[in-house]
Amino acid sequence: MSENITMNEELVRVDNLVKYYSVKGGVLRREIAQVKAVDDVSFTINKGETLGLVGESGCGKTTVGHTMLQLRQHTSGSVTFEGKDVLSLKGVALKEMRRKMQIVFQDPYASLDPRLPVGESIAEGLVIHKMGNAKERSAIVMQNLKKVGLQHFHANRYPHEFSGGQRQRIGIARALALQPEFIVLDEPVSALDVSIQAQVLNILRDLQKELGLTYLFVAHNLAVVEHISDRVAVMYLGKIAEISPRDELYANPQHPYTQALMSAIPIPKPNRKRERVILQGDVPSPLNPPSGCRFHPRCPIAEDICSREEPKLKALGSHPEHKIACHLRS
Repeated sequence: MSENITMNEELVRVDNLVKYYSVKGGVLRREIAQVKAVDDVSFTINKGETLGLVGESGCGKTTVGHTMLQLRQHTSGSVTFEGKDVLSLKGVALKEMRRKMQIVFQDPYASLDPRLPVGESIAEGLVIHKMGNAKERSAIVMQNLKKVGLQHFHANRYPHEFSGGQRQRIGIARALALQPEFIVLDEPVSALDVSIQAQVLNILRDLQKELGLTYLFVAHNLAVVEHISDRVAVMYLGKIAEISPRDELYANPQHPYTQALMSAIPIPKPNRKRERVILQGDVPSPLNPPSGCRFHPRCPIAEDICSREEPKLKALGSHPEHKIACHLRS
């Protein structure tokens, strides 16, 4: 982290965020159901911090990141950035807020315009926000290419001329161009080779230290999340099951779902073995989530109360920053 950033100063607050997708059918195309992609999610992110958001595919973690930036319209809840309600902003106010809150997408090729040289793609935000003249914008592009390990001549090349790792670096440079304070990293390394993943993660960490950036790091790879995060939130079927400081969570996972995810992390030592927790059944549909605790149909320790009552996210007695949504853990 940047030395002048205090990690206990809140930058982003998400309160009771809900995002439902309408399912329509029939001749009149009326709403017949709702996909409960994100259902009452709350967390905070402090300045200079990285919060890892993890879970299986389809759990709603990417939707959280997109909804926070108004890339998707929320159903209810609030997102506060520097004391301002992001989800209520419109027009010029929203445009100005988006300069401070950027995103790096999962697919670096799909997020770049194939008809534009990458230098123009990086400068596009600067043009939209009317920042500097042509010469100053060009200088900013070159500075940010250098920050992510690319050269000035790369600015004149097109996306198809780069490898996947290089394209993701370009995506990071584009996000940095507007000098944001907060960046949503939407599975930024999941499409890359392992060796390239490490390079991109190290770039992100170095940039965070240099620029005092704050990240929401969305991923499904717990080993990657452990490498970069300060705190980790585990999502299951639209809800947060557990949230904790990184070291505490990896040393002492409490929720049965988190324990199952942790047991799948490979150990880089051939002589050591970890007991796998194999979950039974499939992830329920967000169209019709289970009553009570959403994990109870697959939970190895579930009791009757788990199917009747929805557990609240509460702090462990032994660690107040470690919170878990489970009736049977305390």
